[in-house]
Amino acid sequence: MNNTTSRQPDSGRQIIAGVDVGGTFTDLLIFDSSGSIVFGKTPTTVDNQAFGVMQALTNSAVSIDSINTIVHGTTTTTNAVLERKLARTGMITTRGFRDIIELGRRTRPQPYGMHGQFHPIIPRELRIEVSERIDASGEVLTDLDEQQLREGVTTLLDMGCESLVIHFLHAYANPLHERRAAEIAATLWPNRYITTGHSLLSEYREYERGVTACVNASVQPILDNYIDRLQQELKKSGYRDELLVMNGNGGMVSAAMVARESAKTVMSGPASGVMAAAYTAKRAGIKDIITYDMGGTSSDVALILDAIPSVSHELEIEYAMPIHVPMVDVRTIGSGGGSIASINDAGLLQVGPDSAGATPGPICYGRGGTEPTISDANLILGRLNDKALFSVDNTVSVNDIKKAIDVKIATPLDLSIDNAAGAILTIANNKMAGAVRMVSISRGHDPRDFALFAFGGAGPLHAVAIARELGIPKVLVPARPGITNALGCVVADVRHDFVNTINRPLDTLSDELITKTLDTQCIRGEQLVKEESIPIDNIQFVHSADMQFIGQTHLLSVPIEARTISCDALQKLFEQVYLKRFHVELKEIRANLVNLNTTVIGNRKALDLSQLIDPAGRRATLSEAQVATRPVWFDGNWCDTPIYQRDLLPIDALITGPAIVEQTDTTIVIEPACTASGDTDGNLIIEIQ
Repeated sequence: MNNTTSRQPDSGRQIIAGVDVGGTFTDLLIFDSSGSIVFGKTPTTVDNQAFGVMQALTNSAVSIDSINTIVHGTTTTTNAVLERKLARTGMITTRGFRDIIELGRRTRPQPYGMHGQFHPIIPRELRIEVSERIDASGEVLTDLDEQQLREGVTTLLDMGCESLVIHFLHAYANPLHERRAAEIAATLWPNRYITTGHSLLSEYREYERGVTACVNASVQPILDNYIDRLQQELKKSGYRDELLVMNGNGGMVSAAMVARESAKTVMSGPASGVMAAAYTAKRAGIKDIITYDMGGTSSDVALILDAIPSVSHELEIEYAMPIHVPMVDVRTIGSGGGSIASINDAGLLQVGPDSAGATPGPICYGRGGTEPTISDANLILGRLNDKALFSVDNTVSVNDIKKAIDVKIATPLDLSIDNAAGAILTIANNKMAGAVRMVSISRGHDPRDFALFAFGGAGPLHAVAIARELGIPKVLVPARPGITNALGCVVADVRHDFVNTINRPLDTLSDELITKTLDTQCIRGEQLVKEESIPIDNIQFVHSADMQFIGQTHLLSVPIEARTISCDALQKLFEQVYLKRFHVELKEIRANLVNLNTTVIGNRKALDLSQLIDPAGRRATLSEAQVATRPVWFDGNWCDTPIYQRDLLPIDALITGPAIVEQTDTTIVIEPACTASGDTDGNLIIEIQ
């Protein structure tokens, strides 16, 4: 559902910078409303991402003090959680329930086998119980023991805790005790790193709510310190305005507010790419797409229906690590340009999950890498230009790369070097096609009904092969694939998501309860958007309900078109969604309304993407854009293949494969029998034959 309230946009010249930190590169894109565009890449500084951000801005030659807005996509919290480099955090919880976050659900880390390891974010000795009890209907059964609470907080401070989680069993139904506990703790705790479970997630499942709160608290100091350092560096360089940070839901939030709900920045980087894809594809007239972002370390895949990215409240970034805040539903696999090809113990070729990363990187980077990677295979098969690789420290000959593939892969498998390199690409492509199936077929969507949106430094190298494998008819490659995540930072809107648990049979509810809940969420969201002090054109409200039949465990998301809706109408909407998903009607079973969701979006002024490739540099004919011809390996054979420079292509170019299109941030492979055409925004749309 889309409602809007008008608001006058700011006038005058605006310079907006988007900076996204990836595992290998930090990408920058600067839009000037006067018409100029600057973009660039620098290697990511892993130890302190702020150095890479500042270096990218410095290299742009755009004075930092002239920039009006900087939007930053960061992997700080994601890396901290995955690597378990977290702040020491303590928990205060309901007596008898301190082991909830460790017991979890009845699942296993592996489908087969009886062994697995799991370490909760907060160890047991740092989880302290206090007497309090509120039941599931919100009635107080046992008052909060405030003396026990004070003693527990003091104990955690004595044990060296930097952050505090207050997580009571039924706080979603009545947050009275959590709020009072936070008030008392604030008088004793030496900093502002106090997280209450209900304020972050008003959800009835105490395990997921507790883990989400623990993640939030344990990354708060890390994100806060990082953002503070970055803002200080920006201020020294003359930046006067508020730094904005991408959230995992695809929106952005001011730096002043971001640490309060740090868990929402998990998946910040991948989300920005998905938002850019939705924005770009919609302008191109394609609303149903599957995004495919392949970088140096991993590949991210997401689904976009009707120009709206799929947002999930139930992502699990690793085993027993559910983070139940709204995030763009991105699935990640360990296949990037730096993924290492090797022979496993069974004597079979595998690609990934180990990666050469940025340092030492693939062999072709000349930084000391010795293990063959996907990038190395692409290079010796002619798909990459060994004379124009980005971020190469020392030149490595093609023969040296061939020797490495020969020793590590070809000889053990009794293959030629060319066939070994081709096998590396085939296995990598199949693995990445599996990720596309995971976000489409597994949810009841036929990938043949979508276009594949390929970006990232390596995405366009593999997109056509993956599309052919899945029967996807069309691939869209944006004007600047390698900096699409940075573009997402620039075009992102201000966004706040709200979830309120009802968890009652629909026939026991009143129409007024639904309307009141949605109204409250809209009012709160609009208030937060206005507090951001970010120029917007209008405010949009999107509502949905999470529902199930009584006795079922899975949830279905039901879009709600209007803020005022009756229970009978909601019942019919749910039955329609259920029928579409499972092709069965269950009219005799009662429906249960679990959650009501509201997304409040502050839409920013639209940007013109047609300047991403300078129109003045384009040539009149396709032949003028051809810069070379070289042999390229396709389907087991070498083909003499024309090489085009993308910045020189005519706006209405029509290319027949095989062909290679090169640009500073990526290389596009157009396989034989496929055709590619340009559009007014500089996108290439490849038809798969």
